[in-house]
Amino acid sequence: MDATLRQLSAFAAVARAASFTAAAAELHVSQSSLSRAVADLERLLGTQLLERDTRNVQLTAAGVEALRIADQIVNAHRAGMKELQRFLLGESGTVAVATLPSVAAVLLPQVISGFRRQRPQVAMRIMDGLERSVLDRVLAGDADFAITTFGEPSGQLEHRPLARDRFVAVLPPEHTLAGQKEVSWEELAGHPYLAVGRDSSVRRLADATFAQIDARIAPAAEAGNVATVGGLVAAGLGVSAMPALVLPLLGSGPFVSRPLVRPVVHRRLDVVMRTRRTVPLAAHRFLETLDALRDEGGQLPEGVSWA
Repeated sequence: MDATLRQLSAFAAVARAASFTAAAAELHVSQSSLSRAVADLERLLGTQLLERDTRNVQLTAAGVEALRIADQIVNAHRAGMKELQRFLLGESGTVAVATLPSVAAVLLPQVISGFRRQRPQVAMRIMDGLERSVLDRVLAGDADFAITTFGEPSGQLEHRPLARDRFVAVLPPEHTLAGQKEVSWEELAGHPYLAVGRDSSVRRLADATFAQIDARIAPAAEAGNVATVGGLVAAGLGVSAMPALVLPLLGSGPFVSRPLVRPVVHRRLDVVMRTRRTVPLAAHRFLETLDALRDEGGQLPEGVSWA
C-alpha cells in the first residue's frame, strides 16, 4: 500500500477546506486532477474517505483517521526537507575534526566560538589524539578533515599549511639555562632530558633535531602525556623541548620556556583532507572561518605564527 505524498496532500487540503474548489485554488491545481488524486487514494485504501454532495464535502470515519495520519506524514516530510535544506546550506549537521591535543585545546576554541555564533545549529565533534591516530581518522572517514603535523607524504591525503609552532626549551625556574634569553639544542642536550613517547610528533621532531646536531640523547625519563613531562620538569628532574602551542598543556607547575636556536625548529601544522573527497558544506564553512581568522592575523600564542 504505497500512497503518494501528492495523494495525501490533496486529500488533506480537501478535508481542511471542505471543498474541492477551494482546495484546488489553494494548491494551484485543477479541480479534476485534485479529484483524481483523492479518488486514487480511496481506491488504494479500499474505502471512502469523503462524502460528497453538490454543496458539501465531509469526512467519513475512515477519513478522520486518514487525515490524522496524512497530516503526520506531510508535516514530517516538510520538516525533513527543511532540515535537509539547512544541511545542504551548511547550517546544520556535525563538523568532525581530528587534531592534536594542543591544537584542540589552544587553537580551535576561538575558531569554534566564531563559527558557532554564525551557525549555532551545527555541532562540533573534536577527536584529539597523536599524529598517526589523527591521520587514520581522516583516512577512515571518521573525520571531515584534520589539523595536524606534516608527517610522511601520502597519495591518499592532501595537505595545506596552516601554522608554524616554534620549539622552545622547557626548564625548571632555577635551572642554569633559565637565565639565558635563548638556548641552543646542544646546550639542552647537555642536561638530563625528559621526553614524550615515541609515537608523538613532538618526540619525532626533537629526535630528528638532536640527530642533526650529532647529539646523543638518552632520556632520563619518558612519558606518554605532555602534562606528565611538565610535572617532571617542574619537579626539577630535567629539561625538555616542546612546541610553543603545547605549553598550556604542561600543567600549573613552575617552569620557564626559552626559544631554542641553532637550529630554529618549527612544527608545521597542516589542514589535512582525504584526496578527492568532498567534505560536507558545514565542514567547508568551518574551514572558511579558520582561513578568515588566519587572513585577519588572528591572535596566536607567542612562538606560534600563521603559515
